[in-house]
Amino acid sequence: MQTQPLNAADFECLEGILLKHGDDNSVLNTCELDGFFTALVSSPAQVDIADWFPAIWGGQNPNWESPDEAKQFIELSVRHINTLARQLAEGSTAFAPRFEETEHNGQAVTLAEEWCFGYLRGVAVANWSPLPAVQAQLLQTIADCAEQDNFELPEDLDVAAHQSQVAEIEPAARALHDFGLSQR
Repeated sequence: MQTQPLNAADFECLEGILLKHGDDNSVLNTCELDGFFTALVSSPAQVDIADWFPAIWGGQNPNWESPDEAKQFIELSVRHINTLARQLAEGSTAFAPRFEETEHNGQAVTLAEEWCFGYLRGVAVANWSPLPAVQAQLLQTIADCAEQDNFELPEDLDVAAHQSQVAEIEPAARALHDFGLSQR
């Protein structure tokens, strides 16, 4: 099995499979999947694929087109989760949450809602224990962004404040990973 990070074509493949087999209860895009996997590798307790794989699909396995399609999805998923684990454990600058980009009133805006929603899904699947106050606040930083409705940005959005909030997510995720790793 390959160990290098996924490339654009790999992410497109994952995205296509997620959209093809997803529903309202499943992970629907690679941003959400990236957040989900980041939480799993940051968990104070290791999470088995038998627990996290069905959670991608809302508890139901997809009706795969073929065994090869299922195998491809699993292989790409495992490669990505392993890459995230390696990047975070090494403190690598290569780790960057997979956020979406859009434009709002002529300004570039980074959207993190789906990544954060995926992260919270991963926290739930990993069944994180209550966290100490500092780590609980870091998790709240992520949760606050997951609660925003970024599908339609308000006309009067304070872009600078929004981007400032998004900028807090990566350091929070790194610190939560470091804490989780210290608890294993």
